[in-house]
Amino acid sequence: MVGPSYARRLLDYLELTKPRLVLMVLMTTLVGFYMGSEVLPDYLALVHTVLGTALAAGGTLALNQSLEGDIDAAMERTRHRPIPEGRVQPLECVLFGSVMVAAGLLLLMVAVNVLSALLTAIISVTYLFLYTPFKRKSSVCSLIGAVPGALPPVVGWTAAQGTLGLEAAILFGVLYLWQIPHNLAIARLYREDFLRAGIRFLPVLDVEGRSTGRQAISHCLALLVVSLMPTLTGFAGEIYYFAAMALGAGFLVYAIRLAALRSVTSARHLLFASLFYLPLLFVAMALDRIPV
Repeated sequence: MVGPSYARRLLDYLELTKPRLVLMVLMTTLVGFYMGSEVLPDYLALVHTVLGTALAAGGTLALNQSLEGDIDAAMERTRHRPIPEGRVQPLECVLFGSVMVAAGLLLLMVAVNVLSALLTAIISVTYLFLYTPFKRKSSVCSLIGAVPGALPPVVGWTAAQGTLGLEAAILFGVLYLWQIPHNLAIARLYREDFLRAGIRFLPVLDVEGRSTGRQAISHCLALLVVSLMPTLTGFAGEIYYFAAMALGAGFLVYAIRLAALRSVTSARHLLFASLFYLPLLFVAMALDRIPV
């Protein structure tokens, strides 16, 4: 029987992997795999893709926490994480995260294909060595961080197809553009926390909120256009097209409200809209796909 101390340690290590973020990574990876599959997917490849991606994503997020212990300690919403509270030492976290990333990449390389493993490695490298340090330097960090955040569906696509293509680029574009208003809303909600930690997200620097509003609107507009491309390029049907148009218009309305009101409430509403938008869009895409 596992004692309380061992159970606590297991929970701490699980927390290092940020399970909710890993779940979102897996959801978008599955969308890419499904969209890139034949009528009947290769279920063994799917299992290997999910396991490899989960290991690499969880390990990358753990390594991120080992690099940002001081930031997490400075913010109210993260100060109770395992490293700030001393329940896990940074070196332990580095070893744990490194083993997970290596295991995930090896599994993808051996059991799926080299391209999927390479893209997953790019996600880890860009997240840890570009996005993470840039958070302390420039508001451009959000644009950089959206790159590794948008690659999981491309990993799923290449796991199913073995190659890249226009469809993979569209999936990347949808997720990249969605992340900007989503992350702007989060940064506006927790602006004081991020300010204390020295993180230079746009809403932290843009006190009046005008630039934040413009960025939210422009990326929602671009997202509306790009989200229609699956139908226009022939790998989703007309039902998806109208669903994407309606969802994109609704998302845009909340971005406009943020730009007009520049309030915490409007940022919260935009965040909720983003959380509804993405799964509904992907469900519509999956239900109305045209098999490759």
